[in-house]
Amino acid sequence: MRALLAALAVSAAYPGAWATFAPRSFYDTFPGAGRHWTAGLPAYSQHLVTDVGAFYLGFALLLAWAAARPSRELVVPACTAFALFSLLHLVWHSAHLEGFDTVDAVLQTASLAAVLVASLGAVALARR
Repeated sequence: MRALLAALAVSAAYPGAWATFAPRSFYDTFPGAGRHWTAGLPAYSQHLVTDVGAFYLGFALLLAWAAARPSRELVVPACTAFALFSLLHLVWHSAHLEGFDTVDAVLQTASLAAVLVASLGAVALARR
């Protein structure tokens, strides 16, 4: 449970810190490794990218807290909320794959789905 929560915290902290503290770099080069998933989206907005980064950092803190002190009362609502965000995020991006080559479309969709599955897995583990 702790490892899953820690992995979720890192999955939120990585884009969160990058988007918050280097929004233009995030927009131009996310997720890194030569891929450019956000650059093909609608026009850059520093305000929007920075806000999204702050949102992710807030979830990273909450998920890290849950990893450090796992309790059903914390894990279930935190991971349910993150799962809801992850589902909506996955649905939007799955409907907007134009401009992506097949490899990037599959990688992006799989990474977003993995975060959703991990969030729901943490909820299931905490409810047991």
